[in-house]
Amino acid sequence: MAAEEKKAPGEGGRLLGWVFRNLAGPPTVEGAVQGGSRQARDLWKEDLERRKQWSREQRERKRAEREARRGH
Repeated sequence: MAAEEKKAPGEGGRLLGWVFRNLAGPPTVEGAVQGGSRQARDLWKEDLERRKQWSREQRERKRAEREARRGH
């Protein structure tokens, strides 16, 4: 083999590099965030907000349960 480049630990060897390049795909996808219709983006934002609200409600419920157990 020719002078091999020094690789950082965890970078992997030739096989892992080939797998990543050929099977895992490119590191970015054009238009993944910017693409899509306005309706799709709006629906995504609504879904995200519902998930955040659910998480807030769950945290508040758990906090209330802890406070009730403590007797406060």
